[in-house]
Amino acid sequence: MTDLQSWVAPTYDRLADLLAAAAVETWDAPSLCEKWLVRHVIAHVTMPARLTPEQFGAEMAAAGDDFTVLSNTVAARDASLPVVDLLDQLRSPRLHAWQPPGGGAAGALSHAVIHSLDVTIALDRPAVAPREAAISVLDQLTAANGTWFGVDLTDVRIEATDTDWGWGSGQLSRADSGSLVALLSGRALPDGRTLHRG
Repeated sequence: MTDLQSWVAPTYDRLADLLAAAAVETWDAPSLCEKWLVRHVIAHVTMPARLTPEQFGAEMAAAGDDFTVLSNTVAARDASLPVVDLLDQLRSPRLHAWQPPGGGAAGALSHAVIHSLDVTIALDRPAVAPREAAISVLDQLTAANGTWFGVDLTDVRIEATDTDWGWGSGQLSRADSGSLVALLSGRALPDGRTLHRG
């Protein structure tokens, strides 16, 4: 079995490479995360490279122990960091080794893959995560039956067009594996496609 954590570093490194080669205005393009620009997504995912556990605890306390409030606060504040710093943090070994509390390597991988797709799909660029990583995240999301992001998978058949991966039975939804990860994560694709929210 592949070490899930081993897919985190290449996902972030390739995302950094993509953004380093992009025009500076790319950072101010909308992402798939509601109300977040690309720079907000990068500020969010690189938070573990900047904050010590003690600093994170202080941020959580200031946010009233609400992780959504913390995420929005940190993303809004740290999105103004220099692009070169955010790129360095995407490449940080500290970020590549980070695991969310209680989430382990699977949580770290899903965080990297989902948020990288928030950027690449919105920018109409190829996915940066290894395809095997996307399939692993699809397995996680469907094993949870859509509950992580409140997606209703009742009577739904999902098939990837770029692999032989499939899940469920019922009304068919087909897309490439990255787009399926985004849909199962409650995102709306640029073409307007969504999966029903429960």
